[in-house]
Amino acid sequence: METKACLECSGKVIGRIDKKFCSDYCRNAYNNKVNKESKNLIRNTNNWLRKNYKILTELNTSGKTKVSRRKLFDKGFDFNFFTSIYTTKTGNTYFYVYDQGYLPLENELFLLIKKDL
Repeated sequence: METKACLECSGKVIGRIDKKFCSDYCRNAYNNKVNKESKNLIRNTNNWLRKNYKILTELNTSGKTKVSRRKLFDKGFDFNFFTSIYTTKTGNTYFYVYDQGYLPLENELFLLIKKDL
C-alpha cells in the first residue's frame, strides 16, 4: 500500500484514498496560502468600497446635495471604486457605491444622490 505525503507538512496521510492532508490544520493552512492573493484583492476592494460609501453617506445627509471634488478628495474618496454605473436617457452618467450615487457636474462639482431601493 502506497503512503501519501501531506501537501502542507509532508507528514503521513492516513485515511481515505483521495485524502491530501494529514489534518484540518494543514488543509486550512495550505488553502489559506493558495488563496491569499485573491483574498487580499477582494478585501482591499471591499475596504475601498466601504470607505467611499461612508464618505458619500456623511456628505449626503439630505438625500441630494452638491459637493466639490476637493471635498471628496480631502476625505479620501477614490473615484476608481464604485459598484455600478447608470446612464440616463439624457446622457447623464451616475456612478453608484451601492445606493449612494454621484453625478459629475461642471466646475469640479458633484451631485450626490441616494437611490431609493
